[in-house]
Amino acid sequence: MLLTIDIGNTNIKFGVYTGEVLVAHWRIATERQRLADEYAVIIRNLFLLDGIGIEQIAGCAISCVVPPLTGQFRDLVRNLLGVEPLFASSRVETGLRYSIDTPNELGADRVCNSLAAYRRHGSPVIAVAFGTATALDIVVGEGEYIGGAIAPGIGISADALFRLAAKLYSVELVRPPSAIGKNTAHYMQSGLILGYAGLVEGLVRRIGDELGYRPKVIATGGLADVIAAETDAINVVEPMLTLEGLRLMYELHTMKAE
Repeated sequence: MLLTIDIGNTNIKFGVYTGEVLVAHWRIATERQRLADEYAVIIRNLFLLDGIGIEQIAGCAISCVVPPLTGQFRDLVRNLLGVEPLFASSRVETGLRYSIDTPNELGADRVCNSLAAYRRHGSPVIAVAFGTATALDIVVGEGEYIGGAIAPGIGISADALFRLAAKLYSVELVRPPSAIGKNTAHYMQSGLILGYAGLVEGLVRRIGDELGYRPKVIATGGLADVIAAETDAINVVEPMLTLEGLRLMYELHTMKAE
């Protein structure tokens, strides 16, 4: 079995694969101050809930965009599982080629999303991740990563509104009854949900105009389903895209090492 771990700024996702099959997955809140031993207790309990034994895990692949947790999870995996984790980055051989100025600055999760989108759906393809940030990544040709875009995520945009505008308050991030809001909650839902659908539509259109053709668009992240329901710019929603990218990266890395 392979344990995949996607460490984001807001959440940490875990997935356990048997071959190509995702047999269990969980999500917890990211806590930067939590110790490796505390995370180990959480993982043990999650495994216990699904009847998975620690000894069944033969490998581990990690995507981490929270630098303070890199060392914590390296120690955790070594001590708890007795394996050396593979950390995702643009330096790991995956078959992707990076035609950008700063490949070493590309987030590990974006590498995984690009790899999974390309391997599962071919090219040209755009991976759109709705996380702490809203990130778009473009792969064309034979696995050529040519760049992307980053915007503030829906959640942090909403938080900024609630925190900085004295008369606004927290609202559920769901579709409003109409684009023209009739009360404060609906005003904000229109701007956040329909506004982000428009953001994706605009970027996808501009990217297509620059390329001269329309790539397939794969969405992932917590609000991917909500946004995808509001736009035909998104073709497929893949909730576990990053975990799948980690699985593929580990598989390709292992094959190269043999």
